[in-house]
Amino acid sequence: MFVNIFPNFDKGRILKKEMLDNLRDYPRNFLDIYFKDFSKGIISGVDLIVGEKDITVTKGIIKFDNKIYMLEKEISIPYYATNKEAIIKVRFLDGALNSDFTINTAEVFIDESENIERDELELGRFKLKEKAKLRQDYTDFYDFSTEYNTLNLINAEYSGINKSTIHPDILRYFAGTVFKNRVDNPYDIAFAMQCMNQSHIDREIVNFYISNRLGVEYSNYSNMQIYKYLCQIVREVESGVRRKVQNRQNRQARIIVD
Repeated sequence: MFVNIFPNFDKGRILKKEMLDNLRDYPRNFLDIYFKDFSKGIISGVDLIVGEKDITVTKGIIKFDNKIYMLEKEISIPYYATNKEAIIKVRFLDGALNSDFTINTAEVFIDESENIERDELELGRFKLKEKAKLRQDYTDFYDFSTEYNTLNLINAEYSGINKSTIHPDILRYFAGTVFKNRVDNPYDIAFAMQCMNQSHIDREIVNFYISNRLGVEYSNYSNMQIYKYLCQIVREVESGVRRKVQNRQNRQARIIVD
């Protein structure tokens, strides 16, 4: 049966172990049930804010190895120019056990290794030149993949239903670009509305949109493939090219008389 249990801490009542157990287990059980079908990755928050010398990671929630990790205070990590790709990663550490708690922790760091290990998750990447400034004020949709001096979110692992998905900031920027060009393609309008209204879009929806919109074979595209296909759609939208959407209902019926 469904149940909602709330302990009563009234004056004069004896504090029981079961009441404390309820306080301990309820929020954990709620999170585990609510995010049960979500893949590993960022669930909420964990935004990157570029400063002069530091990158701030905002408060948020991440899922990894079926565990929910919460960052309750912003943290800042220093960055520096290396002239080669550096990746902002989260590394999940082995659980520590003491007499009162089992503690699972994760650390945020910048790594020059392009390999994402089994116990790591990518938040973003950049390639910063000497005496240049790192930026995240994108001038257009294509700017997300600018090689140097730009925070790149394309390969960040964002949580979705059963599969990780592409970062919602990229999808919202795509939707804004589409709407600014007064499109009338029903696929573009429907998909862009979803990108604007939802906190994340499942990878399958993105893949089906690309497949139907561009007439390419459906596949489980990588984040980079998704981004490149979205760039192709943006070019069509900005140039005013209209890709015909086949609709059998619009075809005139033909009757053959023998």
